Amino acid sequence: MTAQDVRPTARPAVPAPAQRRRLDVSRVLRAVRIDRRFLPVVGTLVVLLLMFTVGGARYENFLSGRVVSNLFINNSYLIVLAVGMTFVIITGGIDLSVGAVVALAGITAASLFQSGWPAFVVIPLVILIGSALGLVVGVMVHVFEIQPFIATLAAMFLARGLCYVISLSSIPITNPTIVWLSSTRIAIGDTWSITPSGIIALAVVAAAFFVLHYTRFGRTVYAIGGGESSAILMGLPVARTKVLVYVISGTCAGIGGFLFTVFSRSGYSLTGVGMELDAIAAVVIGGTLLTGGSGFVIGSVLGVLVLGLIQTIITFQGTLSSWWTKIFIGVLLLIFVVLQRVLIVKRR
Repeated sequence: MTAQDVRPTARPAVPAPAQRRRLDVSRVLRAVRIDRRFLPVVGTLVVLLLMFTVGGARYENFLSGRVVSNLFINNSYLIVLAVGMTFVIITGGIDLSVGAVVALAGITAASLFQSGWPAFVVIPLVILIGSALGLVVGVMVHVFEIQPFIATLAAMFLARGLCYVISLSSIPITNPTIVWLSSTRIAIGDTWSITPSGIIALAVVAAAFFVLHYTRFGRTVYAIGGGESSAILMGLPVARTKVLVYVISGTCAGIGGFLFTVFSRSGYSLTGVGMELDAIAAVVIGGTLLTGGSGFVIGSVLGVLVLGLIQTIITFQGTLSSWWTKIFIGVLLLIFVVLQRVLIVKRR
């Protein structure tokens, strides 16, 4: 064997330190890669955290437990409305009647309480009113094939007109149950607290999360939003699901009306004007696509908190008009709609 036949064994190339760092970074990025479906929700969470950071840096006691608790407590009714609206928008529909249903539930409850009806009868009744209107809308949308915009617009006028029939003036509520619900605060630690309305809102969110993500009904809701014709070809119960989606939205509007009645301790025919737009804005800011097929209940809750935090910041500022709330909401809504469009184009 000659010296030329003995060849040194090839050693693996050792990456340079800079190259090793790049490999480690890419490995980490692959490990934390986020599904595109969750990007809108992550974006909403980032916006919420940034707002908390800016508010905490500018205003004293902004990050106190009392302020954060009030943020959730004061918007508990809107959280419930946004939950119901999430189901509707995921299917590709819309519900413009929820604000009027809130008013109808409130004025009905106030009138019945004034007549001496007990709370255990009034509370289920006002919730059933919302469910019944939701059923009517669902039948119009599916059976008569009326566009959701027109069907819910008709329901909005119907509910608002019934409010004026019941009473044109505000009716105060002195029922002991409502007074107890509105004045009770459950302490959580030294500075945090929650009300019965907040607990009800959390229960609705938990139930909706389970139904939407862990049941066949929830999967059918997503399938309808992704393509109703495809869902029919797959043998899914499209008709029943579309009707039930509007029943859920109406029921949530009835619950939201009851929570707002507890919050204000009165019923008024003009309550909830424009509230349906706030619910839609919260759902869209929370990452639910207006075209349907994608959305999350938790994202809608984050969207409501963003809207509430805008109002809180304006209150702390003290020099800004309340109209700035609408301006900031409009800007955020426009940004999130554009981002949704970009994600849809990339997905295609």
